[in-house]
Amino acid sequence: STHAVRRALMTNETELQTVPDGWKEPKFTRVDNPRGLLEESSFATLFPKYREAYLKECWPLVQRALGDVFINATLDLIEGSMTVHTTKKTFDPYAILRARDLIKLLARSVPFEQAVRILEDDVACDIIKIGTLVRNRERFVKRRQRLIGPKGSTLKALELLTSCYVMVQGNTVSALGPYSGLKEVRKVVLDTMKNIHPIYNIKTLMIKRELASDPELRTQNWERFLPNFRHKSLSKRKQPKKKTVKKEYTPFPPPQPESKIDKELATGEFFLRESEKRRQKMNEIKAKQAEALTKRQEQRQKAFIPPKEKPAVKKSKPAENKIDIQAIKEKVKKAKSKKLGAPPVNPERPSAKDGKRKKVKS
Repeated sequence: STHAVRRALMTNETELQTVPDGWKEPKFTRVDNPRGLLEESSFATLFPKYREAYLKECWPLVQRALGDVFINATLDLIEGSMTVHTTKKTFDPYAILRARDLIKLLARSVPFEQAVRILEDDVACDIIKIGTLVRNRERFVKRRQRLIGPKGSTLKALELLTSCYVMVQGNTVSALGPYSGLKEVRKVVLDTMKNIHPIYNIKTLMIKRELASDPELRTQNWERFLPNFRHKSLSKRKQPKKKTVKKEYTPFPPPQPESKIDKELATGEFFLRESEKRRQKMNEIKAKQAEALTKRQEQRQKAFIPPKEKPAVKKSKPAENKIDIQAIKEKVKKAKSKKLGAPPVNPERPSAKDGKRKKVKS
């Protein structure tokens, strides 16, 4: 009986761990918070000058959308700011945070049609700051363009794979969609700024999507299926020809160099007489002179050494071609027979028929 109870508990736990397909969190209504909020909360954000005309045009729509959740919105064109604050009728405490995200997205050039989706329960947003990730401005612009891709193809692929709306504007990337998709978008954006091409991450996302659709592989480890892109082993920095090796640091000073007298004492020259010292010096000078003289003589003798001559090769005389007179005669006969400019050997007399034909023609 105890074993059966344990088995029943185990089955219940496994059922609780898996979320059923198509399950959604129930909506937060006034019944959940009938008394409303105690204090008024407000958030404000600034917007750039170029967004002023668009915000002025779409502000009535913003007020209508926020009015459904009982939040007031004000647009200050003098200061260049947008403010949202709760009212006495506001019952959802999280609605003010959604309204804050809405005005942030509008300030970051996200169109109203997309930004208003933030008021839904299963939609979140993430504003990724990329301006400080790359120091060099030219490099930053190139990497940002790489994220967008040719004619926005890379960005569109990322949007399809993550089910998010992505907007690259200035020094920020605004993303809007489900939480799982936002996590992937942030990873791709940060990797692109770290000089990792977005196509690699898009490829892994495509494989993950295929694996998630398979019910058997959904619960397994995906490491064996995902591609492992390795960095190219770039050539090492060129090493200098002359390397200065630093000596190990010692707190003691270097030994004092030996003086002339110390050297003489070591060799024993100090105890010799002056005449002996002179004689020793003269011998050294003579030895050096003799060495230099022999080198000079060797250098002079090099001019008189004859160069090595190459061995003479006897040229073989070409064999005299014997003229074949008989063959030449035969060639001439053939040429005459073919009538190549020469008169025929036995010219035939013109026949009687030929003469008659000539008369007819005349």
